[in-house]
Amino acid sequence: METIKISKQLGELSGACAYLSLLCIGTFLLLLTLLHFLKADLDPIWHMISEYAIARYGWMMQSAFACLAVSCVSLAVAGWPLVAGTSGKIGLLLLLIAAIGLGIAAFNNTDPINTPKAEMSSHGNMHGLGFMVGVPSLTIAIMLISMNLRTDQRWGRERQSLLWLAQLPWISIVIMVGMLVILLPKNDGKFSPAVFIGLPNRLWVIACCAWISVIAVGVIKINNKQAKQPPVAITKIKSFKI
Repeated sequence: METIKISKQLGELSGACAYLSLLCIGTFLLLLTLLHFLKADLDPIWHMISEYAIARYGWMMQSAFACLAVSCVSLAVAGWPLVAGTSGKIGLLLLLIAAIGLGIAAFNNTDPINTPKAEMSSHGNMHGLGFMVGVPSLTIAIMLISMNLRTDQRWGRERQSLLWLAQLPWISIVIMVGMLVILLPKNDGKFSPAVFIGLPNRLWVIACCAWISVIAVGVIKINNKQAKQPPVAITKIKSFKI
């Protein structure tokens, strides 16, 4: 009975963290959507979302990054009892590392996109560090966890959705890198609408949020299903030597 009690407690904690992850993702998306209207002077075609943290209403973008970080931590805790295998556990650990990167980004504003490297502030450099830690970690975590869950029957239809969504973040990064390598030099090394890096940046964000939401909902469904199942009585049978 002690095993059943511990299992129930883990299920309750996992479900609560999954709900928290969903709440944080919803808050992140709401704040980001509002900023597109409040700071309409930043063309989303070529400005990164990090620039919303500069000057007026900057606190909203900082809060959004913090919400995304909390969502990653909550999801790692929520998925720990349900994601099996080495690759899955590594993926969950990478979610925690991604949260650290997002936390760095939340408390360190980026510099304007065309700021010369020599003139970048310490906060801008720290934000860049957070970007380099958070983006790859979250992208790899999504791939590892999705591949790990592809044979887990408990996830049902979510498995296919996860596999499709898992492709979008790394595709977005490839597009961004391609623009930096090909389009940026053609534009004299300066960002402009001709270097439309803002679009793949937003694609990455939306894909990651969608993936996190699917995982969180899947965790909630599995925990609810397990909670409805009656506990299995375990009978110990003693063996006697003759």
